[in-house]
Amino acid sequence: MRCGPWGREFDRTRRLWSASAVAGALLSLTAAGPARATGPWFADVTHRAGVDRPHHNRQFDNQYASIMAGYTALGASASVADYDGDGFEDIFVTDSSRDGRNHLYRNNGDFTFTDVAEQAGVAAGNDAANASADSLWLDYDNDGRPDLLLVRFGHNRLFHNIGDGRFADVTKEAGLDRYANAIGAIAFDYDRDGFVDLFVGCYFSAVDIFNPGTPRFFPNSFEKADNGGGVLAFHNNRHGGFDEVTDRIGLRTSGWTLDLGHGDANNDGYDDLYVAADFGTDRFFVNNGNGTFTDRTAAAIGIDTKKGMNAEWGDFDNDGLLDIFVTNITDEYMREGNFLWRNNGDLTFTDVAREMGAYDTGWGWGARFFDYDNDGWLDLYVTNGWVSAGPESYVPDIFQLIVRPGVDLADVRNWPPMGGKSLSGFEKKKLLHNLGGHAFVDEAARHGVASTDDGRGVAVADFDNDGRLDLFVANVNGAPRLYRNVMPTGRHWATFVLEGTGGNRGAVGAQVRATAAGRTYLRFVDGGNGFAAQSSARIHFGLGAATRIDRLEVRWPSGGRETFTVPVVDRTMRLVEGRGAPLPFAPHTTSPRAAGR
Repeated sequence: MRCGPWGREFDRTRRLWSASAVAGALLSLTAAGPARATGPWFADVTHRAGVDRPHHNRQFDNQYASIMAGYTALGASASVADYDGDGFEDIFVTDSSRDGRNHLYRNNGDFTFTDVAEQAGVAAGNDAANASADSLWLDYDNDGRPDLLLVRFGHNRLFHNIGDGRFADVTKEAGLDRYANAIGAIAFDYDRDGFVDLFVGCYFSAVDIFNPGTPRFFPNSFEKADNGGGVLAFHNNRHGGFDEVTDRIGLRTSGWTLDLGHGDANNDGYDDLYVAADFGTDRFFVNNGNGTFTDRTAAAIGIDTKKGMNAEWGDFDNDGLLDIFVTNITDEYMREGNFLWRNNGDLTFTDVAREMGAYDTGWGWGARFFDYDNDGWLDLYVTNGWVSAGPESYVPDIFQLIVRPGVDLADVRNWPPMGGKSLSGFEKKKLLHNLGGHAFVDEAARHGVASTDDGRGVAVADFDNDGRLDLFVANVNGAPRLYRNVMPTGRHWATFVLEGTGGNRGAVGAQVRATAAGRTYLRFVDGGNGFAAQSSARIHFGLGAATRIDRLEVRWPSGGRETFTVPVVDRTMRLVEGRGAPLPFAPHTTSPRAAGR
């Protein structure tokens, strides 16, 4: 287990469940105000909402197809943004089958959605040489409209939001037309020049996995694989394109990247980078503030041999420092366990997953911090499950591979086909309720979100603008799940839509601190954190019983700080850099919506 310099024993002693800790948790829950009620707080409205089209995995037709089918059970993803500016957040959902169509679900404002991908020009994305794996909304040209990056095994595609409900493919013009087995991407302004930059995580190396010329393209080690795709970094040139700068800024890696997450670990105004990697150690890169990064893995989190799946940042203990949650594999045959990296404030982290009850969530994938009950404490939703198939287990097959002396793991022919067997299948999803920063307890079954689908990504957004955060879960080889939050009202909240003027317009990287009833909460605008998903960029505060915000401070990506007076709560407001006071949330519609109505 990796620990910061304070040491594991000190942290364990400090955070053990003593009588005072229990009392503190109960006091925090009591102070949050009324909300307890019988019955689930989430309703599955997937079919009724019109978002029930299933995901289909890619079926390979090369000579290694029987082996690759199980190990590429990926590609189900969901990304959220209000692409048309009507005030309601929309969802882009990927498929992965050959010639399968991706979906752009336009929010109708009544908790129903219409698939407008064909009309918008973003449905295509899967063919003989490319498979959709993820997507990312980013305003790369600062025009106020979210553009769309389609992340693929193959060639990524960048779609420019024209503004009339349609998108134009600008991949070549933007300098992004290159082969990479990309599995995820995030965007943030690492050098604070006012434009978001692009970071792409790649799983396989740049081998053509659809027609490989060599069988040696699988991980060359279970614990220290160094033949993966690593990370690609692209600097926004501010003229509608990107320049690849991976080596120049110090981010060259060769691991099997599964996810990227950014956040400002030391509150210096420059976002740092966490790389979650399969078959080897995660990486932590500190932003030097001069356009470069330094690998601080050993000092910050230590070296591990686990299978990092997800990199999510959030202040779970309300101490004003961003922490990191990383999913790993935990099952009867592999007890790796998740990481919950508590930020020590000195660019080191201590893993408190066991103490906090966040260690075991099965074969974990995407996870997201969010305050589902509006009590002011960030909870966690975790997706899980690898392959749910027949009753026979694949575990004995993989163990035979592990114990074979001298086996060349990089050679795909040495890996046993999965066939119709299951591996960590039929796992129940986890909704980890935060008990006042002292522990997490699973409430998924109680609240109706413990499905046994093979989950991949989870996107969080308030799809009906009622102040209660909803969930969209992307499942591989199956239909997604849309859960509407129907928690009893009574707790207060405030949501803010940020607009930067001195830095990037989407305010990616902005930190917002709200003080209410003597407690201060930290939230920040991230540029796509979370495996196979992108949640809403809006800032949401659950306020519990507090009926006002006493102080709201924004640290903008430009570096400027601004304090806002918030006269009311229980509504959504706009914060524009330099205005000094919240503005009414008055969405605009960019011309009659050509794509749909």
